[in-house]
Amino acid sequence: MKLLIASDLHGSAYNCRLLLEAFAREQADRLVLLGDLLYHGPRNPLPQEYDTKAVTALLNGMANKLLCVRGNCDSEVDQMVLNFPMLADYAFLSVDGVNLCATHGHTWGPDNPPPLRPGDYLLCGHIHLPVRRSLGQITYVNPGSLALPKEDTPRSYMTLEQGVFTWHELDTGAEFQPLP
Repeated sequence: MKLLIASDLHGSAYNCRLLLEAFAREQADRLVLLGDLLYHGPRNPLPQEYDTKAVTALLNGMANKLLCVRGNCDSEVDQMVLNFPMLADYAFLSVDGVNLCATHGHTWGPDNPPPLRPGDYLLCGHIHLPVRRSLGQITYVNPGSLALPKEDTPRSYMTLEQGVFTWHELDTGAEFQPLP
């Protein structure tokens, strides 16, 4: 099974369309979204083509392919317009022998990881930076941000296939190395 993992769309219809193109290009089986789907948040600038209704329609069109967790900018009112569950604070997944804890990163994160087993992966968004870092016996991975990347990193997502995480630029699909 191939997962495409992304975070921090923040209501950008432009980047949502690029994400869905990447999903098709990657021939992924499921799209894991690590929160902050519709709202841009009070500290963030408006992302390119901010249009929450368009993002809602685009994501609802592929509801059966989505696995989502709640970000700090997501709320119950968002769930009223989305046709897939997105209010869970975390989800545990096991894919091809890789155990994953998916969460946004504002409650559980690299500085406050949940109790995981050795070899598990902690998937987070929230900081808008693509990262892969060892936390001792677990590994923290972050796909970066689809709409509002920080520190001159590209708009990005990552894939997980056959136990290997790969980071990609959203615009081109080109692979790149995450921050340590």
